[in-house]
Amino acid sequence: MARPRSTLISIEDTPFYHCISRCIRMAWLTGVDRYSGKSYEHRREWVESRILELAQIFAIDVAAYVVMSNHLHLVLRVDIFEANSWTDKEVVAHWHQLFKGTEVTQKFAKGELVESFEVKALKHSIAQYRSRLSDISWFMRCLNEPIARQANKEDNCTGRFWEGRFKSQALLDEAAVLACMAYVDLNPIRAKMAATPETSDFTSIQRRITAACNGEQPKSLLPFVGNERKDMPKGLMFSAKDYLQLVDDTGRIVRADKRGAISQTSQLILDRLNIPQANWLKLTTEFSRLFKGPVGTLQELDAYCEHLDRKRRQGAANCHRWLDSA
Repeated sequence: MARPRSTLISIEDTPFYHCISRCIRMAWLTGVDRYSGKSYEHRREWVESRILELAQIFAIDVAAYVVMSNHLHLVLRVDIFEANSWTDKEVVAHWHQLFKGTEVTQKFAKGELVESFEVKALKHSIAQYRSRLSDISWFMRCLNEPIARQANKEDNCTGRFWEGRFKSQALLDEAAVLACMAYVDLNPIRAKMAATPETSDFTSIQRRITAACNGEQPKSLLPFVGNERKDMPKGLMFSAKDYLQLVDDTGRIVRADKRGAISQTSQLILDRLNIPQANWLKLTTEFSRLFKGPVGTLQELDAYCEHLDRKRRQGAANCHRWLDSA
């Protein structure tokens, strides 16, 4: 039985979540339908553009994404602190980029006089918008619904385009986050849709590589900020260069026609995460098969289940086998 989303999200334990949406029946999101021969490649741009747009509107950062032929993967980071730091006007401005709002919020946004009897309704709307702008369910709703409408219009049909619910799983520690990101970034290579990360179109890894060639990081993605230090900025606690090297090394091993090996730089990351090479390759090729629920060491998994009052530790055996210290 599917669990309510509220029983899967625990920001107290982790802000990172892996989300997957799949098309229903034989629907095609992108790519070429092998049965009809019809190309849906142009839909990749729809999805990628919407993901990057929402990353600027929501208090939710995108760490990784990939758009496959009939599903998409996202690694998201919820930023409650950013949502709470916005002024009331900023909250309304962000929300109005997505929805019309109410007559009162429209007046407030334009700087018009809000009558005393309207203040209570205005405060309620702002509190609701602030909560929704840091809510993964609303992020995915704002991503999937417009794509479904566009696809159904193009296909001249009605009805569901996506499966009833997107899947989400908590990533409880940095090893789980990095392994999941690499798994997502290597999807096109495993599926033989691309030969290298830089040729994996409409993916986060390609966007990061393109930016790195100019000595930058993409502004639309959660940045890598290096090792932990005082006044730590928001981001992933690794260097962008080291992560790109790790993904490239792993991709070469995954490909049957390449003689790949983990470099010394990549090995240092695996040592820091306390993950043996064999475990890393298993994680980055079979992450979704290995884990159906929260992912992390047993210690992190115990804390997560305790906070959510869950008696059963789903996936504990695989968490211990592949992520606990060897």
